[in-house]
Amino acid sequence: MDKLKNVLSGQDGNDDLNVLQSKVVVLNSNLVFCDLFCRVHAANEASTLGWGTRVKGFVACFVSGVLCSVLGTCLLWLPRTGLTLFAVFYSVGNIASLLSTMFLMGPLKQLKRMCDKTRALATGIMITCLVLTFCAAFWWKIKGLALLFCILQFLAFTWYSLSYIPFARDAIIKLFSACLK
Repeated sequence: MDKLKNVLSGQDGNDDLNVLQSKVVVLNSNLVFCDLFCRVHAANEASTLGWGTRVKGFVACFVSGVLCSVLGTCLLWLPRTGLTLFAVFYSVGNIASLLSTMFLMGPLKQLKRMCDKTRALATGIMITCLVLTFCAAFWWKIKGLALLFCILQFLAFTWYSLSYIPFARDAIIKLFSACLK
């Protein structure tokens, strides 16, 4: 458990790397620049939460996200406004669930991992569908399109989440290719 805690909090025990990252880069013999990573790392260190607080924040944010998604599904069947309420609550639930992992890893590491080459496409589709869901629900007022974007959100969020499980995407691809043959 301590190993998981250290990895998620960014303390992997590599002290030599931490020393190198905190060094000041000297350029042109007179100008002294602090590396951008050094500044971000210092800001991150100053604002870190304890492990217990991180877990509590994760659980609270994740549970509220799941509750919003379930509430949105229950509101789907209301006449006239049900589909719009579903789209809003479902999207807010996905946002809360996504933000919950920032408590475990920290916001900077989460954003870096979201932009990894294995997750960039799923992240882009997920964020685009979130924005388009709100546009379809409030601006365009096309309920069927809002529902389509919610379905695409679900698929993109699932694909994004599977990228954190080793070989899960490959297993899903093999499963669907076997089903289609």
